Amino acid sequence: MEYYHWYFVVINVVAFLMYGWDKLCACRNWWRLSEFALLFVAALGGGIGALLGMLVLRHKTLHWKFRIGVPVLVLLQVAAIVWLHLQ
Repeated sequence: MEYYHWYFVVINVVAFLMYGWDKLCACRNWWRLSEFALLFVAALGGGIGALLGMLVLRHKTLHWKFRIGVPVLVLLQVAAIVWLHLQ
């Protein structure tokens, strides 16, 4: 596997865990991660993990920034992976 494959695997696991942590903090009324941090990790390549975190954990699904932004990031990242794979 190429180095960028591992990067996408790790960043998506991190994104999913961040969404899970934020959901736990929301349920327990603890201090939470910022929306910027959640969107930033998605923009760094963790879009699939962020989208899975939204769908599986039912977290941030009502916020338009996440409902629109994360799927757009996923499409761009999948296109980038395909492009890198074809090079």
